[in-house]
Parts: sequence; structure tokens; C-alpha cells
Amino acid sequence: MKVYIIDNYDSFTYNLYQFIGEVLETEKNRGRVESFEIIVKRNDQVTLEEVKAANPDRIIISPGPGSPDDEQYFGVCSQVILEMGKTTPLLGVCLGMQGIVHLFGGNVVKAHLPMHGKVSPITHNGQGIFRNIPDQLEVMRYHSLMAEAESFPECLQLTSVVGALAEDEFEDYSKIHQGGEFEVMGVQHREYPITGIQFHPESFATEGGKELIGNFLFME
Repeated sequence: MKVYIIDNYDSFTYNLYQFIGEVLETEKNRGRVESFEIIVKRNDQVTLEEVKAANPDRIIISPGPGSPDDEQYFGVCSQVILEMGKTTPLLGVCLGMQGIVHLFGGNVVKAHLPMHGKVSPITHNGQGIFRNIPDQLEVMRYHSLMAEAESFPECLQLTSVVGALAEDEFEDYSKIHQGGEFEVMGVQHREYPITGIQFHPESFATEGGKELIGNFLFME
């Protein structure tokens, strides 16, 4: 298995690299994968063509300090999400998720409260990356931007939130677009294998982080 991480100049990228390596090493010992390779390239040191040439099995768009609407900063990530995400399973983490929302028509806005090293419980739908993951798990958050609920794209499925939105309302776009006391924590494209999470799965304070990453790596 080849995993390609695009690093948006974030201090957590190599924590994510190590974390994914630990998950894959465990699965290798179990016989689930024969071998693996994890490639990390900074967002201004690789082109879309080079990512395509690497022929990765999975792509991860890392966290980062910038904004997804800054084309100079996020440009290659945008190209990879829109072109390669149609066929290659792709996970956006933190900034990466914000980029997914932005590219498919949603707004990314300042968070109500900046979250830098804050732990919150999430509600999720139990699908995709959240398969067999307990609800109300605690996750670590580092972000000052967030996906705006009022403009949430209908081509994306809401998969997890922090706050007062019940799981049975995740498909109710009229309810989602009202906004309110919740924040988007996870998305899944309805047609393409594109997944995003706002929180940091690699953090020691995130419950079930390795199971989440394993679900993405071996998602059917």
C-alpha cells in the first residue's frame, strides 16, 4: 500500500506520518498488507502530475496554518482533491477537510471560538471512517476556521458534529442550513471516495484514532 501525504507546512504532519506507519505496521504483522510506503511532500514542492505518477493507493491532505481559499498556498491540494479524489480514496484532515468543503461550494469561516488543543465529544453517523467507532468519542481540535453550516454543500454528506444536532438530522439539509449550536466535524462526498475530518486523529487525546485511520486506509 502506498500512502501519499501532502504537507501544508504543518507541525503535525510527521505525527500523522508516524501514526499511519504504526497502523500499517500492525496490519502488516496481521497479514492484511504485504508492504507499505508513506510519501510526504510539501504543497509547493510537488505537482499534480507528480502525485499522479506516484500512483498512490490513498491520499491525505494534511492540516496547516493557511486557508483553503488561498490558491497560492492550497493550490496543488485543490487540484489533487478535484482530480484524483474522484477515483483515489482521499482524506482531508483539519485544513484538508475545510478545503473539501470550500472546493465543493461551501464557505469556510472563522470559528465561533478558536480551538487550539481543545478536546470535544463528537456525534457521528457510524458510516465510512466512523464504522464501528463508539459515538460521543473525544477528539482533539486545533483550528480557528470551520466549515459554515449555512452553506454546507449538498454533494457532501455530514458525518460528524460537535454540538446540538442529532444524528437523525444529518441528512436534513434544511435543518443543517439553519446553523445553530453545532460545528461540522466530518464530511463524506456522496459520489467520490473523499472524506474529511476537522479534528486530529493522530493526537494522543483523540479516542479511537488508529481505528479511524484504519477505516480510511481499508475503506471499501
